[in-house]
Amino acid sequence: METCRQANLDQWLTDDSATYRHTAGHFVRWARANKLTTVHVPAVRWHGPTQPLDDEHRWNVARRLLHDDTLKPEDRLAGLLLLLYAQGPSAIHRLTIEDVEVGAQKVRLHLGNAPVQLPEPVAQLARTVAANRKGHATIGALAPSTWLFPGGQPGRPISTTQLTQRLNNLGIRPNQARSTALFQLATEIPAAILARTLGIHTDVAVAWQRLSAGDWANYAAEVSSRTTTIKESSS
Repeated sequence: METCRQANLDQWLTDDSATYRHTAGHFVRWARANKLTTVHVPAVRWHGPTQPLDDEHRWNVARRLLHDDTLKPEDRLAGLLLLLYAQGPSAIHRLTIEDVEVGAQKVRLHLGNAPVQLPEPVAQLARTVAANRKGHATIGALAPSTWLFPGGQPGRPISTTQLTQRLNNLGIRPNQARSTALFQLATEIPAAILARTLGIHTDVAVAWQRLSAGDWANYAAEVSSRTTTIKESSS
């Protein structure tokens, strides 16, 4: 930390290859609080989804990725990880081959502390991508890339910028799609399990659960009100 300057930290934070930004941010803020450094990483406060939630569009795209064999397997898998498991480009591009456990019958993926068992045909896509990892940097390489989604430079994963563009080409807007996925998952899974399996902070999982519970309650009240109005009008 002695030789790290704010300019160095800012450059690293904006580099597509930077990993563990969230964890590093906690460490830097701890070091600053204990007067071990003068550099800082601003804390990002979450204020809920910034774009409309569109679950219908999410499932339409997911069905296409599940069954359209004309699309690249790696693009299909990346898209499904976002749509089904709320993994943003910054998390997807960091996945390594070690995060995928390929068994005779099951495929498990490590997104957080607890692995997720992938259903078919997502599991088969993961097998295919893990066995045939491709990227410009892998051409002529002596050993296969350790990254699940290799990039164009030796030893580097695909950049978040390039991955986002490829997702955009599939009709996916990562921020909106991830918010929609988190919203839906938060209505079905307890916050602690959500955090453990998806690799998100428990506070974030709790915030999403509160949001989804509040919004679903409002939605139910609205539907009930409309039903009552229709009945009254028809009587």
